[in-house]
Amino acid sequence: MSIHEMISTHPHVAGHTNDPLTKAIAACYECAETCTSCADACLGEKPDMLPNLTQCIRLNSDCADICNAAGRIATRRTGSNEALIKSVLAACAEAAQRCGDECGKHAEMHEHCRICAEACRRCVAACNEAVGTISA
Repeated sequence: MSIHEMISTHPHVAGHTNDPLTKAIAACYECAETCTSCADACLGEKPDMLPNLTQCIRLNSDCADICNAAGRIATRRTGSNEALIKSVLAACAEAAQRCGDECGKHAEMHEHCRICAEACRRCVAACNEAVGTISA
């Protein structure tokens, strides 16, 4: 079942979903998993490469944590906390931008960084679009 389907069944939503928001939630979770995997792949590289990947690992870990939190907060539909949802999505977009930029520096040498940079870019776009649909 997709996030969109699940949220559309919520009694407070009554079938009226914010499609950009549900897309952002999915992008947040995809980005979190991709960043976690990329950080782990960086750690698995040859030891002499690790000094060049330290910042990438850090930003991957930070991005994964923020994306997970943003996805969880944005999924909750009981009550309202639009101002916080907007803030966490904006923070998520910033973290994903920074992580994607860093992974992009390593993309030619490490395929996992290329894949991660792409997931980060999708997350940035989805979060920014969703922020524009939330009134707070």
